[in-house]
Amino acid sequence: MTVVEHSPQIGKKILISGGGRCNFTNLHTRPENFLSADPLFCRPLLARYRPADFVATVKRYRIAFHEKHKGQLFCDGSSQQIIDMLRAECDTGRVAWRMPCKVERISRKGTSFQVTTDTGEFEAKRVVIATGGLSIPKLGASDFGLRVAREFGLAIVEPRPALVPLTFDAQQWHPFAELSGISLEVRARCGDGCFDEDLLFTHRGLSGPAILQISSHWTPGAPISLDLAPSHPGELLDALLLDHKTRSRLQMDTVLATLLPKRLAKGWLDLVGVPSDRRAAEVADGVLRGLAASLHAWSLVPDGSEGWRKAEVMRGGVSTQALSQATLECKEVPGLYFIGEVVDVTGWLGGYNFQWAWASGFAAGQAIAGA
Repeated sequence: MTVVEHSPQIGKKILISGGGRCNFTNLHTRPENFLSADPLFCRPLLARYRPADFVATVKRYRIAFHEKHKGQLFCDGSSQQIIDMLRAECDTGRVAWRMPCKVERISRKGTSFQVTTDTGEFEAKRVVIATGGLSIPKLGASDFGLRVAREFGLAIVEPRPALVPLTFDAQQWHPFAELSGISLEVRARCGDGCFDEDLLFTHRGLSGPAILQISSHWTPGAPISLDLAPSHPGELLDALLLDHKTRSRLQMDTVLATLLPKRLAKGWLDLVGVPSDRRAAEVADGVLRGLAASLHAWSLVPDGSEGWRKAEVMRGGVSTQALSQATLECKEVPGLYFIGEVVDVTGWLGGYNFQWAWASGFAAGQAIAGA
């Protein structure tokens, strides 16, 4: 087996992941954590190679790791440990390397494939496309995998950036730009997606895990809904604000700062027209209830995203209808396989996309080894 890598350095995306510590899987991986035109496609593949299988390899190489948040596993040390582990596994399997080596074209030659590169040509009985998606082009991402799919007549689900910060019209966002840097836990909703995670205000819009998650569900023109006080659902927030009215002499900015970061509390009061220096006792019950409702249902429409340069993954890709659910081999092009991010299977934030890479790679590898 030969790995052809266009970059002089392998695993660049692994290297930067998880803040340099590689969120290499998620213990809670389920098919429900993935988005695809065919939501059931990934089920048997994820069942055949589970997080525990990858963790077993990590343990075998004595790489220390920890669970950080909601099943997310990170190296205690560096992402480089995972890259070194994968390289060592390739060496054990007597894998040959061609790098840096740019593939220029892949074509059929009888029952084999002709692979044309910038260092020469060679033939292969089987070809596995593991090129990733379009996200973070500065790391070398390209549309090569999608171009190969199109050349062989495979359908493509329109690619778009996912796990990406969302942006807003500058004029619309002007009241919030000065809140850049503020972070808080929210409940974010869009379409069929709902996530309780942290939100981060930026100069151009919104980021943080809550927004990255919901961005995979967002389509241009659609609103997103944010609950800025998810820990006080329903009438609990009404009751809290009304209790302050009867029991304290605090000003509204101080009252709201018990729920939100101080700068956001003042900015929100300005937005809804409640004087921040007015005492809660002086505010009408209806206004307090309206304030509570506004915190639970902030609806806004992004005008775009930060695009491929900041997207962590690509949503869309090679249609799963073109691939075997067991092996990821092309149904109409025997010997050609597509795995990982280039396929229309996109995971949530938190190690799920790496687990899909391992699981899909395992399926293709087992099929080729047994052929």
